[in-house]
Amino acid sequence: MRRQAVLPAVAAAATALLLSSCGASPTAAGNGGGDKSAEAARTASATYDRINGLTGKDRHDTLAGLAEKEGKLSIYTSNTDIDKLVAGFENAYNIDVSVYRANSETVLQRELQEQQAGFFGNDVIDTNAGELNVMNKEGLLSPYEGALRDAVRKEGQANGWTASRFNVFVVGWNTDRVKPGQEPRSFEDLADPKWKGQVSMEVGDVDWFAGMYEYYRGQGRSDAEIRDLFSRIAANSKVAKGHTTQGELLSAGQFAITVSSYSHTVDKAADKGAPVTWHPKSGKPVEPIVVRPNGVGLMKTAQHPAAAMLFMDWELTEGQKILADAFRVGSIPGARDPLVGLTVVATPEKELLDNPKKWDDLYAEIVQSGQEIK
Repeated sequence: MRRQAVLPAVAAAATALLLSSCGASPTAAGNGGGDKSAEAARTASATYDRINGLTGKDRHDTLAGLAEKEGKLSIYTSNTDIDKLVAGFENAYNIDVSVYRANSETVLQRELQEQQAGFFGNDVIDTNAGELNVMNKEGLLSPYEGALRDAVRKEGQANGWTASRFNVFVVGWNTDRVKPGQEPRSFEDLADPKWKGQVSMEVGDVDWFAGMYEYYRGQGRSDAEIRDLFSRIAANSKVAKGHTTQGELLSAGQFAITVSSYSHTVDKAADKGAPVTWHPKSGKPVEPIVVRPNGVGLMKTAQHPAAAMLFMDWELTEGQKILADAFRVGSIPGARDPLVGLTVVATPEKELLDNPKKWDDLYAEIVQSGQEIK
């Protein structure tokens, strides 16, 4: 089965393409918009440094005053719940927000191209871990500090950016096709031939796969044993493209089980009446559960740095409630933490950034055993 290249390879290729055009980082002085970048960074840094040193009410009041004087905020994002967040933010503050939303790879490519040209179109970037790590590696993000960042799950306190939510990869199933007591209890269950043709994998879930692979390696399994397990799961699987499409097919009963659905995709469908869940009637969900941080970064060249910081503060407070209402798993654990008591594994972001082709190729080899959904 031919498989489309996934995020790490796309991100690496986009960066390499842009760097090769100039022989240096997009923000280097004398390189494209380098002089403009340096000046914009100095201006934004003065605000960032000032606010990072404040706490409590003093921080909020100072920041809100500066941000409302700026009056504007520009966000580039792949977050499908961004409209709800922006509406809440604009209701709270006298700031006009403009949003450019696309898939994460497109957002990254636009950002790199604009920075190379010396055009600073956004103040905040809100997207997936992989793209944020590329941007941080290229020196485009500025540190965000304070008590709110300190409260974020440790997996979300990344270099250069901070998680606002997590994509939580879970084993989900159609309750019409999988009756109570028949639910899978482990990933080994999904390799059983009895599930032939009833399982679904997602073509781009290389980050989930890398997290699972590293977890099993840490448990003492050999590379051969890990590859054998996932090859047997793939042999039982129909391979879908896109979690939304996969979720719709699961709800329709096109297959019985998904090995790496997003928890919010399953929960949203169940809330609308679809016969799907990732929680068995008794016992725990299938473990480990892999989490991938998605988050927010402050642009080093932000034209509205106070508004950018205020949005980050707000998304880590009031925004967490909006994300929870959208069935998202927020980055600051609350009273209804759906991950409490479960074995949680973070995607190995540094490994994916350093060795994207290795993981892309390995996962491609695994899913070749599956049946592609046309």
